[in-house]
Amino acid sequence: MGSNDNDPMYDITDGDGGPNSDSGQEDDSSSVLRAVGRQIKAWRDRAGLTQAELGTAIGYGEEMVSKVERGIRVPKPEFLDNADRVLNAGGMLSAMKPDVAEARYPKKVRDLAKLEADAIELGAYTNTVVHGLLQTEEYARANFRERRPSYGEDELERLLAARMSRQEIFQRRPAPLMTFVQEEVTLRRPIGGKMVLRRQLEHLLELSKLMYVQIQVMPTTTEEHAGLGGSLRVLKLSDGSAVGRDEVSLTSRLITDPKEVQIMEMRYGMIRAQALTPRESLAFIEKLRGET
Repeated sequence: MGSNDNDPMYDITDGDGGPNSDSGQEDDSSSVLRAVGRQIKAWRDRAGLTQAELGTAIGYGEEMVSKVERGIRVPKPEFLDNADRVLNAGGMLSAMKPDVAEARYPKKVRDLAKLEADAIELGAYTNTVVHGLLQTEEYARANFRERRPSYGEDELERLLAARMSRQEIFQRRPAPLMTFVQEEVTLRRPIGGKMVLRRQLEHLLELSKLMYVQIQVMPTTTEEHAGLGGSLRVLKLSDGSAVGRDEVSLTSRLITDPKEVQIMEMRYGMIRAQALTPRESLAFIEKLRGET
């Protein structure tokens, strides 16, 4: 937990991220996928089938089989089960399903999800887009499509699935206390179009009904603002410790030093005090929805 997570290979930030923080797939999950792909190819060669023939037999296209064998595409459980059956692999391919399930998402996203799963309290201020845990799928997709350099479709789907999977935190019992402060501009910018924004605002209103979720808005007219340094997040963990994430363009850094975390907690507390109250924020979001 003491590592610096400003690796340019993945966008794990819930803000804008930046072009150098959101491209590539070279982590441990890619190694797993390539190993699985080699196994499938070996069993296919042993059976004397082409990629097209295997695809026809298991209900997938030749291109999908090719991408799975090259470790580019994550095979679904049924893909592995059907391939195991057709290739007479004796359960060897089906047995890879747990490894593939974990490798479905980038390691850094998995690490972040583990932190969130261990949190008893989570607070986040976001100044560029709606926070990732609050995003609808269509808003998140539109957000990813705006990144430059652009994602390939497979990579986009992988990162989208990873972001959506983290929202399982809302189903945890007991649920952690979650507070969010959104810069006003993030609720006005029509990423994906006005209807996507409207549904996003409606989603925020629904989440606001949860007893363990508080959403606040930082108005643009606010003169005093402790969050001008950029998006940030603080998490209090079940063992009593706390960590922070400092999120700025091109960098998302995990912070574990108690003194630095204390500064972030103080800063976040000031941000919450300067923002509209949860009740005022709810009325503000409802007003924006009516205008959209």
